[in-house]
Order: sequence, then structure tokens, then C-alpha cells
Amino acid sequence: MRVYFRCILFLVLTLSPTLVRCQGHVLDKPVTELCLNCICEAISGCNATAVCTNPEKGACGIFRITNAYWVDAGKLTINGENPDAEKAFVNCANDPHCAADLVQNYMKKFNQDCNDDGEMDCYDYARIHKLGAYGCHGDLPYKYQSIFEECIERYEEAGNE
Repeated sequence: MRVYFRCILFLVLTLSPTLVRCQGHVLDKPVTELCLNCICEAISGCNATAVCTNPEKGACGIFRITNAYWVDAGKLTINGENPDAEKAFVNCANDPHCAADLVQNYMKKFNQDCNDDGEMDCYDYARIHKLGAYGCHGDLPYKYQSIFEECIERYEEAGNE
């Protein structure tokens, strides 16, 4: 029940109008809301309280974004903040809307068929997010893959009811 509530909460956050404006634009969003939700569940349990305090040594926010990922995704910021500001990365990575836009930008930039099934889909985005653009053909950690696949299956089943 707790995981389901977090999923719904995350979807409400990402589907509701953004109250905080991100600097930078995401014109083409290759990743669906469902896919974003399942990546979030797999990577952090969508735990919005797990913010980073030491970004140089870890990852931040519900998508567990690293500084390098933020740079590769276009250094988006919130509220017109300068990307060179000391807290620009942390502020964006800890904001669900800005972080989701980072994921969109990253996937658009590094879009590829990681599992060699002839399609570029959510399974590829989950691999790119966890393993990086240049390592996405590798093996996913069991826990991440299990949570991700259970999330996708749960929503596919709900859509077929």
C-alpha cells in the first residue's frame, strides 16, 4: 500500500502544473510518465526525503541524479538560478519536476537500444538511467531490475482491467 501511495503521489507531482519553473527546455519527452514512475520506484522508492547533502560523493533526489548526469542533461535549474551557482545542481536534482526534466533530456541525448530488442523503450531508459549511456548494455543490479519490472507489470495489468 505504501509503495502504491508513493507511485500515485509521484504521478500527481509530475502530471500537475509545475509550480517551480525550470530553466532550460525539454521539447521532446521520450520517457512516458509511467516509465518515469517505474524508474523512480526502482532507483529510490520515490523517496523524496532522501535528498543529498554531499553531492560530490553521491546522487540526489528521487531519481538519484549525479552531478555528471546533470551536466550531460543540460544543467537545468529552478527559478532562473544560474547553472554555475553553488547549489544549482542540488536544487534541480532534489526537485521532482526539474529532476524528471533532467531524465527526459538525458534520454533524448543518449537514446539507444540497450537490450538489443529492436525497440527504444522504457526498458532501455531504465538501463540508461542506472548504468549510464555508455554502460547500458551491462547487467542491471537484481534489486533495481526486479522493482522496475514489477512496477511495469503492475501498471500494465491495471491498464488491462
